[in-house]
Amino acid sequence: MRIIKLNATDSTNRFLRNLSLETPVKDFTTVVTNDQTKGRGQMGTSWQSQPSQNLTFSVYKQFGAVRFEDQFKISMVVSLAIVKVLERINIPKLSIKWPNDILSANKKICGVLIENVIKQNRIESSIVGVGLNVNQIKYDNLPQASSLKSITGVHYDLDEILQLILNQLKTEMAFIENDTFAIQETYEEYLFRKEKPSTFEKAEGLFSGIIKGVSKEGLLKVMVEDQILETFDLKTIKLLY
Repeated sequence: MRIIKLNATDSTNRFLRNLSLETPVKDFTTVVTNDQTKGRGQMGTSWQSQPSQNLTFSVYKQFGAVRFEDQFKISMVVSLAIVKVLERINIPKLSIKWPNDILSANKKICGVLIENVIKQNRIESSIVGVGLNVNQIKYDNLPQASSLKSITGVHYDLDEILQLILNQLKTEMAFIENDTFAIQETYEEYLFRKEKPSTFEKAEGLFSGIIKGVSKEGLLKVMVEDQILETFDLKTIKLLY
């Protein structure tokens, strides 16, 4: 497993993607940086991270037979791999806020951004970007953000946490091309606010509903008024909490 360590870069995802365009990249090549100056999250959001306090890294993963319509498997597996590592180091009250934010109680401690290379309706490779709040304890204008140290009071070794996550990712990725059901079932066990009345925002305004799970394609299944089950994608709905 090749690990490329950078003092600073604008985005580990971008660095790894450019590298893969220039030269052959081996499976599980990882780029990690002390300072990510323009980190990105879902839907073009930015990712705040103080230099040398957190883990910001990207992993290159090759695939053989993952169909385009099964791409949400990758997101579920990555989320579960991170959760399992955090459980092992005794981070409490873990859940996955759809699609792949990791929370402890109701505080966000980890974000994931996955970019796929698709050819002939198959996912050829993915770049999995991870931002994990580890030792940072102050966040500007982010009341819902937290870190491992803020939660436990423990100062963590970043290299040790990185190695734990990479090893778990390697284990979990072996299941990607197998049956989806067990992956989805486990993912839904961790789904934030599942079976609880919640408030959502969409273009037309706010509405209430109950999260019931996810579809095979990764759409959020919500029971709305009159017991109607609707599905939503990330571009059309936001969970308020």
